[in-house]
Amino acid sequence: MRHPTEGTLRQLLDEPAGVADADREHVAGCPRCLDELAAAREDAAFVAASLTTDVDVDVDAAWRRFSTAAPGARPATAPPRTGRARGLLRRPVVAGLAAALVLGGAGVAAANGWLEIFKTEEVAPVSLDPGDLVAVPDLDAYGRLVVTRRPDFHRVPDAATAATETGLAVPEVSTLPRGVSGEPTYQVGDRVSATFTFSAERAARAAGGPLPPPPPALDGSRVRLVAGPGVVQTWTQRSGAPGLIVARAVAPKAFSSGVSFATVRDYLLSLPGLPEDVAAQLRTFNGDGSTLPLPVPAQRFTTSPDEVNGVPATVVAGRDRTVAGVVWVEDDVVTVVAGSLDADEVLSVARELR
Repeated sequence: MRHPTEGTLRQLLDEPAGVADADREHVAGCPRCLDELAAAREDAAFVAASLTTDVDVDVDAAWRRFSTAAPGARPATAPPRTGRARGLLRRPVVAGLAAALVLGGAGVAAANGWLEIFKTEEVAPVSLDPGDLVAVPDLDAYGRLVVTRRPDFHRVPDAATAATETGLAVPEVSTLPRGVSGEPTYQVGDRVSATFTFSAERAARAAGGPLPPPPPALDGSRVRLVAGPGVVQTWTQRSGAPGLIVARAVAPKAFSSGVSFATVRDYLLSLPGLPEDVAAQLRTFNGDGSTLPLPVPAQRFTTSPDEVNGVPATVVAGRDRTVAGVVWVEDDVVTVVAGSLDADEVLSVARELR
């Protein structure tokens, strides 16, 4: 039997009589579901207290834990390529825009006053030049990030275990592309959640001077991010480099303490430090809270729209033709196929996944 959905687990807390007996029996005997139920209970308690609690946090350590939970990210045990690469992940252009500028839509009421304001339905590239990020302060400069649920990213022996731990259908590769052989390794990551609190005072310090007064309710507003669980399959070449990666995860969602998309977008896009060409790209995104930006270094990669079995997808290819990837979202799940391949090869793998 498949694991009950997150909504069913939440209903066990709010309205247990409305949950089917089969689901209740499954949860009672399933360690993973019991853990998720405990997490839902903790989340409810956190939401109730979060608007009045001031928590001191080691933001550097928190970001290290949070950034490793992104779908397709390196395992926590793998060192980052360079300190500069780690820094780029923390730039508002990459992290903050993916976390806040894409928030949108009228939303629906969520537990304890939070509104679901972003639900990933598609991915769209944002082209960046190296100079775009040089002068932009870290995300820390704009507020405070608190990780409320840390990922448990670890290796598992096989696809069956990965499916059991994540509740996801693990993709099966029909035919391995040229140069790729053998069996994959499997790594899974639990759900991760974090809350970012915007601070007008910190933003002004980052800008080096006064900023326009923020709209009412924006200063101190909170955005709660949730993503995962997920699974990553990796086929390794003889050199030790990844030859093929197939990753799948529950797509990111965001909840707000009550600030609308238009309020967040218009103010944050007006802050100094964000290159105008990047801001212009973000302004073209759908305003319904469904488009997740995919930052792409324009000098190294090209992007193009395509499809995977009728679903819109984005293809990213290295200009030197040594690496390519394709990413798409379907039924609240994001899937990535990438490797030391060309665009046609990753698309072929993606379209033949079972």
